[in-house]
This record gives sequence, C-alpha cells and structure tokens, in this order.
Amino acid sequence: MMEPGRVCRKLTGREAGRYCVIVDATDPRFVVIEGDVKRRRCNISHLEPTKHTIKVAAKADHNTVYAKLVELGLATRKVEKKKPAEKPKK
Repeated sequence: MMEPGRVCRKLTGREAGRYCVIVDATDPRFVVIEGDVKRRRCNISHLEPTKHTIKVAAKADHNTVYAKLVELGLATRKVEKKKPAEKPKK
C-alpha cells in the first residue's frame, strides 16, 4: 500500500494534516516523502494513505510533486528553500 506515488496525509509532527507523496521506499518501515511538506524520511506509522495516487518519477523533485498536488486540490502552501544569509560587510 505504501508504494511510490501514493498520496498520504501526515498524522504527527509540525506538518500534521498536510498532504505528501511517497517518492521512495527506503525500507519496510520508512519512506521518503515530498509535497506540501519538506522532503524527509518518515515512518509509515505517521502517514495516513489516501485513495489518490499520482505518477511520479523515481526521486522526483519538489516542483513536480507540488504541481501534481495542486492539480488534485490538496496543496496548501509551497515549501521554499532558505537562501543563505549574506555576510556583513566590513
């Protein structure tokens, strides 16, 4: 049931309630998720699978996965990467 492309909802943590897509299955208990959350390794007991699946390439990037979630109407916000801070000028 926890195969790549499965849309899930996070149940725990600061991203609880947000939707994600399984991008890679690392071992029987952990998967790599991406989407309305930051890309990370996640325990499958912290995910609730939905009836939706999407076609994603192996190790798909954030923009591709997020666009598919927007098409389904499940995305609420886009996760932006932080820009490195500028060093003060002397």
